[in-house]
Amino acid sequence: MRQSAEEEAAARLAELRAERGWSLGELAERTGVSRSTLSRAERAEISPTAALLNRLCHVYGRTMSRLLGEVEAGAEPAPLVRAGEQPVWQDRASGFVRRSVSPPHPALRGELVEGRLAAGADLAYDRPPVPGLEQHIWVLEGALEVTAQDTGHHLAAGDCLRLRVWGPTRFRCTGDEEARYVLAVVLP
Repeated sequence: MRQSAEEEAAARLAELRAERGWSLGELAERTGVSRSTLSRAERAEISPTAALLNRLCHVYGRTMSRLLGEVEAGAEPAPLVRAGEQPVWQDRASGFVRRSVSPPHPALRGELVEGRLAAGADLAYDRPPVPGLEQHIWVLEGALEVTAQDTGHHLAAGDCLRLRVWGPTRFRCTGDEEARYVLAVVLP
């Protein structure tokens, strides 16, 4: 019987830790996340938030798309990804929905992600998954405030912000409607 996506993600997180020979305590020290939370995430007792996945991606040197793609596929990614086959992940706690439009590929440095933030949603990352990650954020609908390197950028539909991420970032939906945006991610 096939595992659920959450169970597969949990198993992959446990595999990544085991591949490095780290105890839960060592991983907790590296991420700043409690051992009990990490243990519960690896056993699929909780669904990790975007912030937790980001911290884990940072220590494992992966983008969130790559981590989620390892769970979804396993086989060589196809060059064409139909809309119905694009993996969608939700962080219900923050009101964030993430669609991997163009999943990562080991031979390529870029990927496309569609992000949706519910009205009033606030999503903060304390560090990039990969230091120096290049991001292009193109707002399709709604209003989005992106803060990076202590500078806030107010984006409306049609606006595009490009930056390299070295420290904390924050995405906030500032309008009364959902914000929908495209995130182009390029590995350094």
